[in-house]
Amino acid sequence: MIRHNTDTPLNTIAYLASEYPAISHTFIFREIRELEKSGMNIKTASVRRPEMLSRMTPEEKKEYEKTLYIKNSSIAKTLAAHLKSFFRSPSGYSAMLIKTLFFLRKGKFGFVKAAGYFAEAGILLDWMHKVKALHIHVHFANPASTVAMIASCFGKTTFSISIHGPDIFYNVDSNLLEEKIKRSAGIRCIGYYCRSQLMRIVPYRYWKKFYIVRCGVDTSKFMPVYLPGNKIPEILCVGRLVPAKGQHILLDACAVLKERGIKFSLNFVGDGPDRNSLEQLSKRLNISDSVNFTGALGQDKVLDHYNRADIFVIPSFAEGIPVVLMEAMAKQIPCITTFITGIPELISDNEDGMLFAPSDTESLADKMALLIKDENLRHKIGFNARKKIEQMYDLDKNCKQMKTFFDSNLCTGCK
Repeated sequence: MIRHNTDTPLNTIAYLASEYPAISHTFIFREIRELEKSGMNIKTASVRRPEMLSRMTPEEKKEYEKTLYIKNSSIAKTLAAHLKSFFRSPSGYSAMLIKTLFFLRKGKFGFVKAAGYFAEAGILLDWMHKVKALHIHVHFANPASTVAMIASCFGKTTFSISIHGPDIFYNVDSNLLEEKIKRSAGIRCIGYYCRSQLMRIVPYRYWKKFYIVRCGVDTSKFMPVYLPGNKIPEILCVGRLVPAKGQHILLDACAVLKERGIKFSLNFVGDGPDRNSLEQLSKRLNISDSVNFTGALGQDKVLDHYNRADIFVIPSFAEGIPVVLMEAMAKQIPCITTFITGIPELISDNEDGMLFAPSDTESLADKMALLIKDENLRHKIGFNARKKIEQMYDLDKNCKQMKTFFDSNLCTGCK
């Protein structure tokens, strides 16, 4: 447990991300806004500027204006930040440099990358001094959390991480995951599967650092849709178009529906490197007239697609616990997804959603066909899904737990 002997306010926390705000990680923005409503003072920093700011909501654009962008710092500002940190504590600065060299060897990344992390940590540290934040929280155990860990080696700040998975579990060594767990003030796990994967990495004595705080959605914003009444059932898939999401399987399954004479309309909301391949596959399968690719959309426009959807499908091969599933379930849309990682914590098969084995095209087609044909089943599953979100994945309730995570475990004595 951390005890800061300072008069810095207990409720001042810095949040760091690789990209913030990000169109594919709107849940971070929502979490920060909810914590601010609870009285916390959140200062935001990002390693790089957002790529799709023009497509974001006015609220997200305002957030952009008050966020530190580390890589936007000039060489002169970077040097000034490091000099100020050195003169504040030569021993702390030396410790930060020595630990960076240690991490370089431990993480097996090159000197140039290590130098970049060190430079960014110096900028972050000076900014935290200016905004009077003693603790920084990072979403994802990626390079941004490496920067936060290096900054913490200075001795004046602490850090914590929200770990989602599953990608980080495949690259434990290069991401210095064990080091981050050991050196962190605490680790927020989004579910039991996530926690179990961290437990296998470190000895038992470190398990007390793991706290389960689920993600969530604003149930007052994501209100139910009562069977939109489409003449042709509309299937919705929201997410980046990348191999891990398994969207080619969804197209294959839709081709099976067409062979069975079942009409459908499929909307992909999102963009990514697989888009061209998916478009070409839809043409080869002769279903392109029933498939639409919207590209990346802001959250306000994504809501329009939720409102028109009869069925929501994510055929992923690898996931944490997808927030888009929570959104669809809160909208009372019946969901079909894969029986992997933490997803069964969110969805109970045939109760508040449907699960199938990843890559099983026929099973996915069967489940979509069943929901398309049975309106009562769609309503039942959707109704149960909404109840599950209200009980376990409500943003307001879970952010209260997040505040407790900070208050009780990270900043005791910050007053």
